[in-house]
Amino acid sequence: MKTIALVAHNEKKSVMLAWVKRHRDELKKHKLIGTTNTSELLNSVLDLEVKGFGHGPNGGDILLAAQILEGKVDEVIFLIDAETPHGHEHDIQTLIRTCVINNVPMALNEATADYLVKLNISETK
Repeated sequence: MKTIALVAHNEKKSVMLAWVKRHRDELKKHKLIGTTNTSELLNSVLDLEVKGFGHGPNGGDILLAAQILEGKVDEVIFLIDAETPHGHEHDIQTLIRTCVINNVPMALNEATADYLVKLNISETK
């Protein structure tokens, strides 16, 4: 069982919700964590167990990076809104760098997230 982090900018929450709904059966096989707002949305609408760990702009991205450094996260699905400036952009870049340096797969869009789910399915066969 992998630990998968689910994060989405506000403008991508509906996209994340639809994505998780499509892949719900596979995701239920893993431990799911997410930033506060994303986890609350997924838990309330899809009745999932996504453990929240902090609001992104208030340090949630850094908390996730710390969990990656501790070896507690296997994959990150972070649906970013690349068209809107974010006040915590430096935290997002730190998270991305942490994934890269620690060789943790990170999807920043739906296509890559779909690919990671397909890999998870093939690994369990």
